[in-house]
Amino acid sequence: MPEQILTPRQTTLSRTTTETAVTLSLCLDGTQDIKIDTGYGMLDHMLTLLAFWAGFDLSLQCKGDLHVDAHHTVEDVALCLGQALDAALGDRKGIARTGFAKVPMDEAIADVCLDLSGRPYLVFRGQDLLPPMMAGEESDLWREFFKSLANGCKMNLHITLEYGTNGHHLLESACKGLGLALRAAVTRNRSAILSTKGSLD
Repeated sequence: MPEQILTPRQTTLSRTTTETAVTLSLCLDGTQDIKIDTGYGMLDHMLTLLAFWAGFDLSLQCKGDLHVDAHHTVEDVALCLGQALDAALGDRKGIARTGFAKVPMDEAIADVCLDLSGRPYLVFRGQDLLPPMMAGEESDLWREFFKSLANGCKMNLHITLEYGTNGHHLLESACKGLGLALRAAVTRNRSAILSTKGSLD
């Protein structure tokens, strides 16, 4: 039987509003070629971890209204990344669809479980473990990040910050775990859509 040649799943996307201008290119079947510049270092760091552990190629730039705060930048970047994931996945035929991972970071650990179901939903538990402020911004910003990512990708995403004392470590565990879970979920190991109803929506 001849070996099946799989086309790399990739997309480019741009979005401009009065608050942000985002451009990105994404390849799900990449080599961890990652270049990110959002103007907010904490976001750059977490996106780099996510893409690296997922095995994606990701080039992403954002010019946002950071003179206000980082809210619009974080939210819009996550939305665009989710939309790019959705576009790169296409009809999602043949993917494993689900993924889960736990990655310890020193004293902290987060649990990530997701389903690329075509139906967006976020459960984010353990947020009370985060300090009120992180990297100059309110820590609730990260709930908005995960919510926008799930909405853009049409993904059912559950993240539990299980324990830890350092907010940076907790988020790092979550983003590494999210990367690994996505890597598993986007893997093409079937010939059909993994749904008894024959579609994902």
